[in-house]
Amino acid sequence: MYVKIYFDNRPLFICNEITPEIEPYTHHKDAFLIDELSLTALGSFIQEMNQQQTHSGIIIHHDLTAAKKAFFKYFEVIQAAGGLVYNEHSEALFILRRGKWDLPKGKLDEGETLEECAIREVEEETGLRKIALANFLLTTYHTYYQDGKQILKESHWYKMEVTGDQELVPQTEEDITQTRWVKKEEWNKLLSNTFPSIKDVLLSL
Repeated sequence: MYVKIYFDNRPLFICNEITPEIEPYTHHKDAFLIDELSLTALGSFIQEMNQQQTHSGIIIHHDLTAAKKAFFKYFEVIQAAGGLVYNEHSEALFILRRGKWDLPKGKLDEGETLEECAIREVEEETGLRKIALANFLLTTYHTYYQDGKQILKESHWYKMEVTGDQELVPQTEEDITQTRWVKKEEWNKLLSNTFPSIKDVLLSL
């Protein structure tokens, strides 16, 4: 088992074994691997992951839960939720936010469940209504800096469905400039201009 966390486009794997997906990263000359959870080791490792020349990183430890907990202590963790929404024509809904194709998502409000958050954010960012929650897909993780703090965003993704001919209204105050229904065979046109975590959501189906 493993947890994948993105530093920009650079993947970090926290794992308790080297799986077939992780194994190719162990051979890259600009990849880093550690097998201890000391403050010094983790602190240096995170510094390396923040360097543009780093390719990837691996933290391997027999206790995956302990390794994840130790790593997360270095960040302010923000919970978020969003959706991969399908219409009756088997088209998925994409949004263009700050020049990149994305899926609707946002931060969890106090008192909300993750499912409630996912639906609310889709409604707010796209204008859709009467959204049916289908099933949970996966959780993605990525890091960024905000107000001098290093943030770890934990995003929970759900498959959703809508019916009827609904008007799409991009939430411009969230820097969303387009909303578009896209057939699966046309996804590749957008994948060159999206985030690696969004690719993981699409590949989870």
